[in-house]
Amino acid sequence: MHHTLPLPFQRTSCFSRLAAACFGLLLAALPAGAERLPRLTLAGPAAAVSVPLIHMVDSGALKDVAEIVEFVTWKDPDQLRVLALGGKADFLAMPSNVAANLYNRGQPLKLLNVSTWGVLWMVSRDKNLKTLADFRGKEIAMPFRADMPDIVFGLLAEKQGLNPKQDFKLRYVASPLDAMQLLVTRRVDHALLAEPAVSMALRKTRSFPISVIAPELHRSLDLQQEWGRVFKHEARIPQAGVAVLGKALADDKLQARVMAAYAESLAWCQSNAQQCGAMVAKRIEQLSPEAVADSLAASQTRHVSAAAARGELVFFFQQLMADNPALLGGKLPDERFYGNPGKP
Repeated sequence: MHHTLPLPFQRTSCFSRLAAACFGLLLAALPAGAERLPRLTLAGPAAAVSVPLIHMVDSGALKDVAEIVEFVTWKDPDQLRVLALGGKADFLAMPSNVAANLYNRGQPLKLLNVSTWGVLWMVSRDKNLKTLADFRGKEIAMPFRADMPDIVFGLLAEKQGLNPKQDFKLRYVASPLDAMQLLVTRRVDHALLAEPAVSMALRKTRSFPISVIAPELHRSLDLQQEWGRVFKHEARIPQAGVAVLGKALADDKLQARVMAAYAESLAWCQSNAQQCGAMVAKRIEQLSPEAVADSLAASQTRHVSAAAARGELVFFFQQLMADNPALLGGKLPDERFYGNPGKP
């Protein structure tokens, strides 16, 4: 199933590319005479939100900003929280609800952007499963217990009168790549995966390209489409973005510079999927260049400042608050949570 984004969200549109290019030119360099930082640490998961971060590091996009620019991978929510609470990263890609939770619990941070709007799929060996109800009673590999994508699955199930804990046999694992491994090794027949793990599973089982006569695995359900249907909302979810922490929190110019580079790197990766895939696969050994390239075509990814995405974030957060306020630290984040480093 392929979803065409509304015009403002078409990732290959001339407008978005022009905006990213113009914004990048405006902020291409720090002010004359500014000293470079000794080190700048970018961190993120093995997921779509991190692809631009990896390109930023490997392309030298921030070499004028810091002597050393590094990318650190977090593998599960516990490692993410250690990075955040320990001040071990300057810019940290994370699920939007985790950013709000940390903020509400007193962690100094701001969410700068949302770039992941649609990467969640049910993947199955059974091509006939088309709705969440079709998976009733079946074992499903589920990554990140009580975090995305488990949260989205639960909200969608409950909205349709299903009990996620009773109507499904959820097998929790540490990450989407772990769920993918269970799927491709036939230890489960169904999994909720996030790109690029979806594309990796299809590639590993020779279920992609579509010309395969009898694919082993199928994209059964696009959870973003399901979100739009059951909530009568846009078929996209503000799932993940980049937050700023530590000393970088006080440096608006640095934040703007990093976000400009992020927008440029995302646009470059979308236009140069194979090259970008090779770059990412060198950093994350569980992925192949082809799978990363596939995922760039399948994912809804667009750089939107947190301030511009605030309306959709609030709608998403309101659903979480109604279901389980603890997911957000007990309240909606206030206006200071939404960073605004420029307005792309």
